[in-house]
Amino acid sequence: MTMADEGGYLLDNQQSEAGVRFDALATLFNPATFRHIEALGIAAGWRCWEVGAGGPTVPAWLAGRVGPAGRVLATDIDVTWMSASSGYEVRRHDVGAEPAPEGGFDLVHARLVLVHVPQRTAALAAMVAALRPGGWLLLEEADPMLQPLACPDESGPAQRLANKLKHNFRTLMARRGVDLSYGRTLPRLLRGAGLAQIGADAYFPVGGVACDLLERATVAQIRDRLVAAGLATNEEIDQHLANVTAGLLDVATSPMVSAWGRKPA
Repeated sequence: MTMADEGGYLLDNQQSEAGVRFDALATLFNPATFRHIEALGIAAGWRCWEVGAGGPTVPAWLAGRVGPAGRVLATDIDVTWMSASSGYEVRRHDVGAEPAPEGGFDLVHARLVLVHVPQRTAALAAMVAALRPGGWLLLEEADPMLQPLACPDESGPAQRLANKLKHNFRTLMARRGVDLSYGRTLPRLLRGAGLAQIGADAYFPVGGVACDLLERATVAQIRDRLVAAGLATNEEIDQHLANVTAGLLDVATSPMVSAWGRKPA
């Protein structure tokens, strides 16, 4: 899902770094996502809606699990990185502004979507409305304020610089309406939407190749915004990217809160 602001996109799917970000996010979070979906009982013949899919990995995996008797619909406001040739449908769709697709779904899943959607309430209502009786909604959203540091082990200048840039990135997001504490609210929101069998957990990796790739691609995408806003200098950003490339940092992600609930039969 892209992150909009008044002057364009902070993390635009059209930028070359978007593919790197999608690959890194898939490496970091797909195992947890798939574990949750497996626990919900996905089976052949299920109808699934992947909201704000961004890249192809989750809808392709879903298509493999539901088989030819099932259906997987992948939607996003930018479908550049997806192809229907992988066994799932692709549709351009704004979940915060357009009605939910028809058909009734056994599973609706969204990861890193609602935190960036200004019309979050409408988007959540659309996803709940799209569930068939007995269907599951799985939402996964970052909560940067639960763990706000790029380097929780702030052991030196390189780590302090990383944390400064992460703080300033959060400033940019907050200015554009991103709710930096949204992840922790998911269980309450699902309960308030009338869903049952609510459960939740959280996960975040600390360090590793995929974390470094995600950090470099994200900073590359937002560097002009940081500099233009006076939140960082090009020299600071160059130094930080060099630190990441040199393997000096154990870069952490924000915690990913996963919450699920079932529409009463």
